[in-house]
Amino acid sequence: MITRTPRSLRLHIALMGRRNVGKSSLLNALAGSQVSIVSETAGTTTDPVEKAAELQPVGPVVWIDTAGVDDTGELGARRTERSWKALVKADLGLLVAEGVTWGEPEEAVLAAFAAHDVLPLVVFNKVDRCPPPAGRLAELATRGLQTVLVSAASGQGVEALRQALIASVPADWLDSPPLLGDLVPPRGVVVLVVPIDLEAPRGRLIQAQVQVLREALDQDAIVVTAKQHQLAEALARLSEPPALVVTDSQAFALVDAVVPTGVPLTSFSILFARAKGDLPALARGAKAIDGLKPGDRVLVAEACTHHPVGEDIGRVKIPRWLAEKVGGPLVVDVAAGSDFPDDLARYRLVVQCGGCVRTRREMLARIGSCRRAGVPITNYGVAIAWSLGIARRALAPFPDALEALDAPPKGREPGPGPG
Repeated sequence: MITRTPRSLRLHIALMGRRNVGKSSLLNALAGSQVSIVSETAGTTTDPVEKAAELQPVGPVVWIDTAGVDDTGELGARRTERSWKALVKADLGLLVAEGVTWGEPEEAVLAAFAAHDVLPLVVFNKVDRCPPPAGRLAELATRGLQTVLVSAASGQGVEALRQALIASVPADWLDSPPLLGDLVPPRGVVVLVVPIDLEAPRGRLIQAQVQVLREALDQDAIVVTAKQHQLAEALARLSEPPALVVTDSQAFALVDAVVPTGVPLTSFSILFARAKGDLPALARGAKAIDGLKPGDRVLVAEACTHHPVGEDIGRVKIPRWLAEKVGGPLVVDVAAGSDFPDDLARYRLVVQCGGCVRTRREMLARIGSCRRAGVPITNYGVAIAWSLGIARRALAPFPDALEALDAPPKGREPGPGPG
Protein backbone atom coordinates (compact mmCIF):
# COMPACT_ATOMS: atom_id res chain seq x y z
CA MET A 1 0.00 0.00 0.00
CA ILE A 2 1.31 3.48 -0.84
CA THR A 3 0.23 4.75 2.57
CA ARG A 4 2.83 2.45 4.12
CA THR A 5 5.74 3.74 2.04
CA PRO A 6 7.97 5.73 4.43
CA ARG A 7 7.85 9.47 3.79
CA SER A 8 11.63 9.50 3.62
CA LEU A 9 11.43 7.42 0.42
CA ARG A 10 8.85 9.64 -1.31
CA LEU A 11 9.36 12.48 -3.76
CA HIS A 12 8.44 15.75 -1.99
CA ILE A 13 6.66 18.45 -4.01
CA ALA A 14 6.02 21.88 -2.47
CA LEU A 15 3.28 24.26 -3.59
CA MET A 16 4.03 27.91 -2.83
CA GLY A 17 2.52 31.26 -3.77
CA ARG A 18 0.31 34.05 -2.53
CA ARG A 19 -2.81 33.49 -0.47
CA ASN A 20 -5.92 32.42 -2.34
CA VAL A 21 -4.26 31.60 -5.67
CA GLY A 22 -5.66 28.07 -5.41
CA LYS A 23 -2.73 26.03 -4.09
CA SER A 24 -4.96 23.69 -2.12
CA SER A 25 -7.43 23.36 -5.01
CA LEU A 26 -4.56 22.52 -7.33
CA LEU A 27 -3.26 19.91 -4.89
CA ASN A 28 -6.70 18.28 -4.76
CA ALA A 29 -6.89 18.24 -8.56
CA LEU A 30 -3.45 16.64 -8.87
CA ALA A 31 -4.14 14.09 -6.13
CA GLY A 32 -7.57 13.28 -7.54
CA SER A 33 -9.20 13.57 -4.11
CA GLN A 34 -10.05 16.09 -1.40
CA VAL A 35 -6.76 15.98 0.48
CA SER A 36 -6.56 19.67 1.41
CA ILE A 37 -9.16 22.12 2.79
CA VAL A 38 -10.35 24.64 0.19
CA SER A 39 -12.01 27.97 0.98
CA GLU A 40 -12.50 31.35 -0.68
CA THR A 41 -11.16 32.88 2.53
CA ALA A 42 -7.54 33.93 2.10
CA GLY A 43 -5.15 32.24 4.49
CA THR A 44 -7.07 29.00 5.02
CA THR A 45 -3.80 27.03 4.98
CA THR A 46 -1.87 28.36 7.98
CA ASP A 47 1.04 25.90 8.33
CA PRO A 48 2.75 23.59 5.85
CA VAL A 49 0.60 20.48 5.51
CA GLU A 50 2.08 17.25 4.13
CA LYS A 51 -0.19 14.92 2.20
CA ALA A 52 0.89 11.46 1.06
CA ALA A 53 -0.45 10.45 -2.34
CA GLU A 54 0.42 8.69 -5.60
CA LEU A 55 1.88 10.25 -8.75
CA GLN A 56 2.12 7.59 -11.42
CA PRO A 57 4.48 6.43 -12.80
CA VAL A 58 6.77 8.05 -10.20
CA GLY A 59 4.95 6.32 -7.34
CA PRO A 60 4.30 7.53 -3.80
CA VAL A 61 4.92 11.24 -3.23
CA VAL A 62 4.37 13.83 -0.52
CA TRP A 63 2.64 17.09 -1.42
CA ILE A 64 3.61 20.03 0.81
CA ASP A 65 0.79 22.59 0.88
CA THR A 66 2.07 25.87 2.34
CA ALA A 67 0.65 29.11 3.68
CA GLY A 68 0.56 32.16 1.43
CA VAL A 69 3.92 33.92 1.26
CA ASP A 70 2.18 37.30 1.25
CA ASP A 71 0.58 36.75 4.67
CA THR A 72 0.69 39.84 6.89
CA GLY A 73 1.11 40.74 10.55
CA GLU A 74 3.17 39.04 13.23
CA LEU A 75 1.28 35.75 12.93
CA GLY A 76 1.48 35.91 9.15
CA ALA A 77 5.24 36.38 9.32
CA ARG A 78 5.52 33.23 11.43
CA ARG A 79 3.41 31.29 8.95
CA THR A 80 5.54 32.50 6.06
CA GLU A 81 8.72 31.54 7.88
CA ARG A 82 7.40 28.00 8.28
CA SER A 83 6.64 27.90 4.56
CA TRP A 84 10.23 28.87 3.70
CA LYS A 85 11.61 26.26 6.09
CA ALA A 86 9.51 23.54 4.45
CA LEU A 87 11.67 23.89 1.34
CA VAL A 88 14.48 21.86 2.92
CA LYS A 89 12.27 18.84 2.25
CA ALA A 90 11.25 19.69 -1.32
CA ASP A 91 12.59 17.98 -4.42
CA LEU A 92 10.30 19.92 -6.77
CA GLY A 93 8.59 23.27 -6.31
CA LEU A 94 5.38 24.62 -7.83
CA LEU A 95 5.07 28.41 -7.83
CA VAL A 96 1.31 28.92 -8.10
CA ALA A 97 0.23 32.32 -9.45
CA GLU A 98 -2.83 33.70 -11.17
CA GLY A 99 -3.66 36.06 -13.99
CA VAL A 100 -1.90 39.40 -14.19
CA THR A 101 -0.74 39.24 -10.56
CA TRP A 102 3.04 39.03 -10.49
CA GLY A 103 5.48 40.81 -8.22
CA GLU A 104 7.70 40.55 -5.18
CA PRO A 105 6.02 37.45 -3.64
CA GLU A 106 6.49 35.42 -6.83
CA GLU A 107 10.08 36.53 -7.26
CA ALA A 108 10.75 35.70 -3.60
CA VAL A 109 9.47 32.14 -4.14
CA LEU A 110 11.67 31.67 -7.22
CA ALA A 111 14.67 33.00 -5.28
CA ALA A 112 13.94 30.58 -2.41
CA PHE A 113 13.65 27.67 -4.84
CA ALA A 114 17.03 28.59 -6.30
CA ALA A 115 18.63 28.95 -2.86
CA HIS A 116 17.45 25.46 -1.89
CA ASP A 117 18.29 23.90 -5.27
CA VAL A 118 14.60 23.09 -5.84
CA LEU A 119 13.61 22.71 -9.48
CA PRO A 120 10.76 25.20 -10.16
CA LEU A 121 7.63 24.92 -12.25
CA VAL A 122 5.51 28.06 -12.64
CA VAL A 123 1.80 27.23 -12.60
CA PHE A 124 -0.77 29.86 -13.54
CA ASN A 125 -4.05 28.76 -11.97
CA LYS A 126 -7.60 29.99 -12.74
CA VAL A 127 -6.73 30.53 -16.42
CA ASP A 128 -10.37 30.00 -17.36
CA ARG A 129 -11.14 33.27 -15.56
CA CYS A 130 -7.95 35.34 -15.85
CA PRO A 131 -5.20 33.99 -18.12
CA PRO A 132 -1.70 35.46 -17.81
CA PRO A 133 -0.57 37.96 -20.45
CA ALA A 134 1.51 36.58 -23.31
CA GLY A 135 4.29 39.01 -22.43
CA ARG A 136 4.65 37.50 -18.97
CA LEU A 137 4.90 33.98 -20.37
CA ALA A 138 7.52 35.09 -22.88
CA GLU A 139 9.56 36.85 -20.18
CA LEU A 140 9.53 33.76 -17.96
CA ALA A 141 10.56 31.59 -20.91
CA THR A 142 13.61 33.80 -21.54
CA ARG A 143 14.62 33.10 -17.93
CA GLY A 144 14.48 29.36 -18.60
CA LEU A 145 11.34 28.85 -16.49
CA GLN A 146 8.75 26.31 -17.54
CA THR A 147 5.14 27.47 -17.24
CA VAL A 148 1.93 25.47 -17.20
CA LEU A 149 -1.58 26.96 -17.54
CA VAL A 150 -4.18 25.30 -15.34
CA SER A 151 -7.67 25.64 -13.99
CA ALA A 152 -8.00 23.49 -10.89
CA ALA A 153 -11.75 24.15 -10.87
CA SER A 154 -12.44 22.88 -14.40
CA GLY A 155 -9.55 20.45 -14.72
CA GLN A 156 -8.05 22.30 -17.67
CA GLY A 157 -4.31 21.70 -17.93
CA VAL A 158 -4.12 19.39 -14.87
CA GLU A 159 -2.92 16.42 -16.90
CA ALA A 160 -0.33 18.60 -18.65
CA LEU A 161 0.93 19.71 -15.24
CA ARG A 162 1.09 16.11 -14.06
CA GLN A 163 3.21 15.18 -17.08
CA ALA A 164 5.48 18.20 -16.51
CA LEU A 165 6.02 17.08 -12.93
CA ILE A 166 6.87 13.55 -14.00
CA ALA A 167 9.35 14.84 -16.58
CA SER A 168 10.99 17.08 -13.97
CA VAL A 169 11.79 14.46 -11.33
CA PRO A 170 15.43 15.14 -10.35
CA ALA A 171 17.92 12.52 -11.47
CA ASP A 172 19.54 12.48 -8.02
CA TRP A 173 16.20 11.41 -6.53
CA LEU A 174 15.83 8.54 -8.99
CA ASP A 175 19.48 7.52 -8.51
CA SER A 176 19.91 8.00 -4.77
CA PRO A 177 22.84 6.15 -3.13
CA PRO A 178 22.12 2.57 -2.05
CA LEU A 179 22.09 1.37 1.53
CA LEU A 180 24.05 -1.85 0.97
CA GLY A 181 23.20 -2.97 -2.56
CA ASP A 182 26.74 -2.37 -3.76
CA LEU A 183 28.33 -4.04 -0.72
CA VAL A 184 26.70 -7.48 -0.90
CA PRO A 185 26.63 -9.54 -4.13
CA PRO A 186 23.54 -11.52 -5.17
CA ARG A 187 23.29 -14.65 -3.00
CA GLY A 188 25.92 -13.21 -0.69
CA VAL A 189 25.25 -13.50 3.03
CA VAL A 190 24.62 -10.40 5.13
CA VAL A 191 24.25 -10.69 8.90
CA LEU A 192 22.04 -8.10 10.60
CA VAL A 193 22.61 -7.67 14.34
CA VAL A 194 19.32 -6.38 15.70
CA PRO A 195 19.02 -5.70 19.42
CA ILE A 196 15.45 -5.56 20.67
CA ASP A 197 15.23 -2.80 23.28
CA LEU A 198 12.50 -0.74 24.93
CA GLU A 199 12.34 1.73 22.04
CA ALA A 200 11.72 -0.92 19.36
CA PRO A 201 7.99 -0.84 18.49
CA ARG A 202 6.19 -3.91 19.78
CA GLY A 203 5.77 -6.48 17.05
CA ARG A 204 8.01 -4.53 14.64
CA LEU A 205 11.60 -3.61 13.90
CA ILE A 206 12.67 0.01 13.74
CA GLN A 207 12.46 1.61 10.30
CA ALA A 208 16.21 1.64 9.61
CA GLN A 209 16.40 -2.12 10.12
CA VAL A 210 13.36 -2.75 7.93
CA GLN A 211 14.73 -0.65 5.06
CA VAL A 212 18.13 -2.37 5.15
CA LEU A 213 16.46 -5.78 5.28
CA ARG A 214 14.26 -4.93 2.30
CA GLU A 215 17.18 -3.69 0.18
CA ALA A 216 19.19 -6.80 1.02
CA LEU A 217 16.29 -8.96 -0.14
CA ASP A 218 15.88 -6.85 -3.29
CA GLN A 219 19.58 -7.53 -3.93
CA ASP A 220 18.85 -11.29 -3.69
CA ALA A 221 21.16 -11.48 -0.69
CA ILE A 222 20.75 -14.16 1.94
CA VAL A 223 19.92 -12.45 5.21
CA VAL A 224 20.72 -13.82 8.65
CA THR A 225 19.24 -11.85 11.54
CA ALA A 226 20.32 -12.27 15.16
CA LYS A 227 20.40 -10.45 18.45
CA GLN A 228 23.82 -9.40 19.69
CA HIS A 229 24.15 -12.29 22.17
CA GLN A 230 23.32 -14.76 19.35
CA LEU A 231 25.93 -13.41 16.93
CA ALA A 232 28.78 -15.80 17.73
CA GLU A 233 26.49 -18.81 17.32
CA ALA A 234 25.04 -17.41 14.07
CA LEU A 235 28.51 -16.92 12.58
CA ALA A 236 29.60 -20.39 13.67
CA ARG A 237 26.68 -21.95 11.80
CA LEU A 238 27.65 -20.34 8.49
CA SER A 239 29.67 -22.48 6.07
CA GLU A 240 31.66 -19.41 4.95
CA PRO A 241 32.21 -15.87 6.26
CA PRO A 242 29.45 -13.37 5.45
CA ALA A 243 29.95 -10.62 2.88
CA LEU A 244 28.94 -8.01 5.46
CA VAL A 245 27.83 -7.66 9.07
CA VAL A 246 25.57 -4.72 9.93
CA THR A 247 24.94 -3.93 13.58
CA ASP A 248 23.00 -1.45 15.62
CA SER A 249 25.60 1.15 16.55
CA GLN A 250 24.85 0.69 20.26
CA ALA A 251 26.25 -2.86 20.04
CA PHE A 252 29.42 -1.87 18.15
CA ALA A 253 31.86 -2.85 20.92
CA LEU A 254 30.39 -6.31 21.45
CA VAL A 255 30.01 -7.03 17.73
CA ASP A 256 33.51 -5.81 16.88
CA ALA A 257 34.91 -8.27 19.42
CA VAL A 258 32.97 -11.20 17.88
CA VAL A 259 33.24 -10.61 14.14
CA PRO A 260 36.56 -11.82 12.62
CA THR A 261 38.78 -8.98 11.43
CA GLY A 262 38.58 -10.09 7.80
CA VAL A 263 34.78 -9.70 7.69
CA PRO A 264 33.47 -6.23 6.72
CA LEU A 265 31.55 -4.59 9.57
CA THR A 266 29.48 -1.42 9.73
CA SER A 267 26.25 -0.16 11.30
CA PHE A 268 22.71 0.71 10.24
CA SER A 269 23.37 4.34 11.13
CA ILE A 270 26.47 4.52 8.93
CA LEU A 271 24.63 2.93 6.00
CA PHE A 272 22.01 5.66 6.29
CA ALA A 273 24.67 8.34 6.71
CA ARG A 274 25.90 7.41 3.24
CA ALA A 275 22.49 6.96 1.62
CA LYS A 276 20.97 10.11 3.09
CA GLY A 277 23.91 12.48 3.34
CA ASP A 278 27.63 12.99 2.84
CA LEU A 279 29.51 10.22 4.63
CA PRO A 280 33.02 11.64 4.01
CA ALA A 281 31.95 14.94 5.63
CA LEU A 282 30.51 13.07 8.59
CA ALA A 283 33.72 11.05 8.91
CA ARG A 284 35.77 14.26 8.99
CA GLY A 285 33.40 15.64 11.60
CA ALA A 286 34.02 12.72 13.95
CA LYS A 287 37.64 13.79 14.34
CA ALA A 288 36.42 16.90 16.14
CA ILE A 289 35.52 14.68 19.09
CA ASP A 290 39.20 14.57 20.03
CA GLY A 291 39.22 18.36 20.36
CA LEU A 292 36.27 18.57 22.73
CA LYS A 293 36.73 19.64 26.34
CA PRO A 294 34.45 19.15 29.34
CA GLY A 295 31.78 21.85 29.32
CA ASP A 296 31.71 22.27 25.52
CA ARG A 297 28.25 22.48 23.96
CA VAL A 298 27.19 19.70 21.60
CA LEU A 299 23.96 19.35 19.62
CA VAL A 300 22.41 15.90 19.24
CA ALA A 301 20.00 15.99 16.28
CA GLU A 302 17.35 13.28 16.01
CA ALA A 303 15.27 13.07 12.86
CA CYS A 304 12.28 11.42 14.54
CA THR A 305 10.21 12.39 17.58
CA HIS A 306 10.08 9.07 19.43
CA HIS A 307 9.27 9.07 23.13
CA PRO A 308 12.60 8.50 24.90
CA VAL A 309 12.68 5.68 27.41
CA GLY A 310 15.43 4.08 29.47
CA GLU A 311 18.94 4.36 28.07
CA ASP A 312 17.99 6.52 25.09
CA ILE A 313 20.87 6.60 22.59
CA GLY A 314 20.73 10.31 21.82
CA ARG A 315 19.94 11.64 25.27
CA VAL A 316 21.86 9.19 27.47
CA LYS A 317 24.29 6.87 25.71
CA ILE A 318 26.03 9.17 23.24
CA PRO A 319 26.48 11.98 25.81
CA ARG A 320 27.92 9.40 28.21
CA TRP A 321 30.30 7.92 25.63
CA LEU A 322 31.46 11.37 24.58
CA ALA A 323 31.99 12.40 28.21
CA GLU A 324 34.10 9.31 28.80
CA LYS A 325 36.12 10.09 25.68
CA VAL A 326 36.81 13.76 26.59
CA GLY A 327 37.19 13.19 30.32
CA GLY A 328 34.18 15.07 31.64
CA PRO A 329 30.53 16.00 30.99
CA LEU A 330 29.50 18.10 28.02
CA VAL A 331 26.56 20.48 27.67
CA VAL A 332 24.25 18.55 25.34
CA ASP A 333 21.20 20.00 23.60
CA VAL A 334 18.76 17.74 21.75
CA ALA A 335 16.80 18.81 18.65
CA ALA A 336 14.15 16.30 17.57
CA GLY A 337 12.01 15.95 14.47
CA SER A 338 12.05 18.87 12.05
CA ASP A 339 13.57 21.20 14.65
CA PHE A 340 17.12 22.16 13.73
CA PRO A 341 18.63 25.36 15.11
CA ASP A 342 19.36 28.28 12.83
CA ASP A 343 22.12 29.46 15.17
CA LEU A 344 24.76 26.74 15.14
CA ALA A 345 27.76 28.88 16.07
CA ARG A 346 27.45 28.09 19.79
CA TYR A 347 28.12 24.38 19.19
CA ARG A 348 31.50 22.67 18.99
CA LEU A 349 29.97 19.60 17.35
CA VAL A 350 26.68 18.35 15.90
CA VAL A 351 25.90 14.63 16.13
CA GLN A 352 23.12 13.66 13.70
CA CYS A 353 21.21 10.38 13.72
CA GLY A 354 21.00 8.26 10.58
CA GLY A 355 17.94 10.13 9.36
CA CYS A 356 15.98 7.08 8.24
CA VAL A 357 12.69 9.03 8.48
CA ARG A 358 14.02 12.09 6.63
CA THR A 359 14.83 12.68 2.98
CA ARG A 360 18.36 12.90 1.62
CA ARG A 361 17.68 16.53 0.76
CA GLU A 362 16.95 17.33 4.41
CA MET A 363 20.09 15.60 5.62
CA LEU A 364 22.25 17.39 3.04
CA ALA A 365 20.67 20.68 4.10
CA ARG A 366 21.70 20.06 7.70
CA ILE A 367 25.24 19.16 6.69
CA GLY A 368 25.41 22.27 4.54
CA SER A 369 24.16 24.49 7.38
CA CYS A 370 26.85 23.14 9.71
CA ARG A 371 29.57 23.55 7.12
CA ARG A 372 28.65 27.16 6.43
CA ALA A 373 28.64 27.85 10.18
CA GLY A 374 32.07 26.25 10.53
CA VAL A 375 30.71 23.61 12.92
CA PRO A 376 31.76 19.97 12.41
CA ILE A 377 28.92 17.47 12.04
CA THR A 378 29.10 13.72 12.40
CA ASN A 379 26.70 10.81 12.63
CA TYR A 380 25.59 8.57 15.51
CA GLY A 381 27.30 5.45 14.17
CA VAL A 382 30.48 7.24 13.10
CA ALA A 383 30.72 9.08 16.44
CA ILE A 384 30.25 5.88 18.43
CA ALA A 385 32.81 4.00 16.32
CA TRP A 386 35.31 6.87 16.73
CA SER A 387 34.76 6.99 20.48
CA LEU A 388 35.36 3.23 20.69
CA GLY A 389 38.48 3.37 18.53
CA ILE A 390 36.99 1.27 15.70
CA ALA A 391 36.11 4.01 13.18
CA ARG A 392 38.55 2.71 10.57
CA ARG A 393 36.96 -0.72 10.64
CA ALA A 394 33.40 0.64 10.60
CA LEU A 395 34.19 2.85 7.59
CA ALA A 396 36.37 0.35 5.73
CA PRO A 397 33.54 -0.62 3.31
CA PHE A 398 33.46 3.02 2.13
CA PRO A 399 36.86 4.06 0.67
CA ASP A 400 35.90 7.74 0.22
CA ALA A 401 34.89 8.01 3.88
CA LEU A 402 38.07 6.24 4.97
CA GLU A 403 40.09 8.67 2.86
CA ALA A 404 38.30 11.59 4.51
CA LEU A 405 39.07 10.11 7.92
CA ASP A 406 42.78 10.04 7.09
CA ALA A 407 42.90 13.46 5.39
CA PRO A 408 44.29 16.53 7.19
CA PRO A 409 41.71 19.05 8.49
CA LYS A 410 40.12 21.32 5.89
CA GLY A 411 38.88 24.88 6.13
CA ARG A 412 35.25 25.81 5.76
CA GLU A 413 33.71 24.50 2.56
CA PRO A 414 30.49 25.33 0.73
CA GLY A 415 27.70 23.07 1.91
CA PRO A 416 26.72 20.07 -0.23
CA GLY A 417 23.40 20.10 -2.02
CA PRO A 418 20.46 22.21 -0.87
CA GLY A 419 20.23 24.31 2.25
